[in-house]
Amino acid sequence: MTTWPRHATWKGPIVMIGFGSIGRGTLPLLLRHLDLDRNKFTVIDPDDTNRKLVEQEGLAFIKEAVTRKNYKSLLKPLLTAGPGPAFIVNLSVDVDSRDIMRLARETGALYIDTVIEPWPGFYYNPKLDNAARTNYAMREETMKLKGELGPGPTAVSCCGANPGMVSWFVKQALLDIASALKIKVKEPATREEWARLMKRVGVKGIHIAERDTQRSKNPKPLNTFVNTWSVDGFISEGLQPAELGWGTNEKKLPPDGRKHKTGSGAAIYLTRPGADTRVRTWTPTAGPQYGFLVTHNEAISIADYFTVRDGRKVTYRPTCHYAYHPSNDAVLSLHEIFGRGGEHQPIKHILDENEIVDGIDELGVLLFGHKKNAYWYGSQLSIEETRKLAPYQNATGLQVTSAVLAGVIWAIENPNAGIVETDEMDFRRCLEIQRPYLGPVVGIYTDWTPLKNRGQLFAEDIDRRDAWQFKNVIVR
Repeated sequence: MTTWPRHATWKGPIVMIGFGSIGRGTLPLLLRHLDLDRNKFTVIDPDDTNRKLVEQEGLAFIKEAVTRKNYKSLLKPLLTAGPGPAFIVNLSVDVDSRDIMRLARETGALYIDTVIEPWPGFYYNPKLDNAARTNYAMREETMKLKGELGPGPTAVSCCGANPGMVSWFVKQALLDIASALKIKVKEPATREEWARLMKRVGVKGIHIAERDTQRSKNPKPLNTFVNTWSVDGFISEGLQPAELGWGTNEKKLPPDGRKHKTGSGAAIYLTRPGADTRVRTWTPTAGPQYGFLVTHNEAISIADYFTVRDGRKVTYRPTCHYAYHPSNDAVLSLHEIFGRGGEHQPIKHILDENEIVDGIDELGVLLFGHKKNAYWYGSQLSIEETRKLAPYQNATGLQVTSAVLAGVIWAIENPNAGIVETDEMDFRRCLEIQRPYLGPVVGIYTDWTPLKNRGQLFAEDIDRRDAWQFKNVIVR
């Protein structure tokens, strides 16, 4: 494609917080698809290694960390410079999402992020118990803020590949299965209608099932954490407790499972780190595989969104969790960090598009337990196609950055939606914007279950009557 569409116009200030791998990849997409004023675009990051990528586009770069102490004095003048409202694109780590959302509301700015992020120290705070360190707890605080702020300028919470894009995939996959089962239904228009459709289709649960096969030219060296996206982000979420949306299909809480005492009740957590918790899952290229049950916001938001209630009683909810097989170098890096008792490697490295030999990031949703057994719907984006589509990123990054682009456009088109999760957005419009960057997007049925080829070699505590029980999915 040589002529890219301009999806929207934004003449106010744009402030991008964070210029790591995702910031670098998002910038050219915003410049490509937005009619904007480059004199009003500012990038802020404490590391100026890639400053030239910003300044060569005629944009301003501020080398500074956004902190709890300085965020108001640093950001407010930029957000109120006019003309009109500003747009905050928060792609940082260690910058509290909710505090920036509050500032956005105070200044009338629109806002987007890819994750609910806390100020430094939260993930490793020994004074917090496991429940307090969960994404469930952070999401509950965000939903509380949504109620406090009420209607107003749009703030899109958690709009990357996952969380984000996968919520749009779930809706398309659900419609595909309903069509295959010849269930005649008008496309749902409300959360309640979507939840009732999922219950009617008979979905027991959802895996955010991902396999990253991208390979580097060079083997991973010792004492280095190698990843295809933010190392700090992956380590932080990987060391949080494993979390999953807990469905009404489940018969028994896992031995190390714990319920939350407050909030929606949509999820549980395990008393073990997510990146040290394996689950059985399936993607088209690898077939059956192990993934890590790393906590992600979408595991909670999807389970909550598709909950059916009769008054206050929950009558249906799907189990939902991430099942992530990262690149082989990242798997080795995790083995190394857990072998060290959680001590971080001194060197952290993100593979860029020039280092990767080949591979794809196969990221989708596996809806299971219905009469067609299981259906995977998602993106199979290769590094080769990524290089043709956009600069400064690998396949993993482009799935994230293109979702940020879709979220920005949707927010501009819907500027008074208040705080929203991606589950609440127009999935068709968002995928229309994002799809040119996703490579092949496919839907595939499979006869795989967590019990397939489970022989009698080992004595296992499994449920043979219901293959999709979580006790059959988790690897003990």
